[in-house]
Amino acid sequence: MEGFTIVHLSDLHAGPFLGRGDVRAVVDAVNSICADVCVISGDFITHHWSEALSVLDECAQLRAEAGVFAVFGNHDYKDRLEGRIADAYADRGIRFLRNDHVLIDRADGALSLLGIEDLEEARDLDFANARGALRPDEVELILCHNPGAARVLARGQCIGILSGHTHGGQVDLPVLRSLGPAHPGLRIRIGPTTLIVSRGLGALGFPLRVGAPAEVVVVRLASTSQHAAVTEKPRG
Repeated sequence: MEGFTIVHLSDLHAGPFLGRGDVRAVVDAVNSICADVCVISGDFITHHWSEALSVLDECAQLRAEAGVFAVFGNHDYKDRLEGRIADAYADRGIRFLRNDHVLIDRADGALSLLGIEDLEEARDLDFANARGALRPDEVELILCHNPGAARVLARGQCIGILSGHTHGGQVDLPVLRSLGPAHPGLRIRIGPTTLIVSRGLGALGFPLRVGAPAEVVVVRLASTSQHAAVTEKPRG
């Protein structure tokens, strides 16, 4: 699947600092890439499930050949109404993978896209069900909001894990960077698997980022003979 392109968004955190119309430029940029698949790795909201509706019109305009898929982040389980988010987004063409997978089968190979529920807030984590029966000719790519699961999920046929959650530190300064979730680094090799941790798009606490700019991550598959993975040392 040489050249297969995945666009990865994360951590919109719709609410006080991000709302209707604020991700329109992001959507236009994503659509200009003509990706094979687009994924969103959780934290659509900040406080209430209905905040996800404020960015739904823009998210529904995301385009990718094989579709747009998402998983929940820890914030999305507020009031245990995440099902309303999933239903609203499904009606607009965005499918949530809840311990589930979808097979993207092409003439040049097959990719199993897995979605794992959030490690902290989900009532049910079922890695086995999410993986299903992986064929020998398939590779898997995992969506998991919290990068803390990476060392459990990494294995031979898993080429990558796409996560968010940490905001890249959001304010990457002494003391302040320790107030949020531990950030392991942006690109980490775990055996044959590459963990990619997006800095995300939104913000929490205050509308400020220092040393951790918002980002859209673009991943293109390539043979190891042509492209070496970027590696960072983990940091707390």
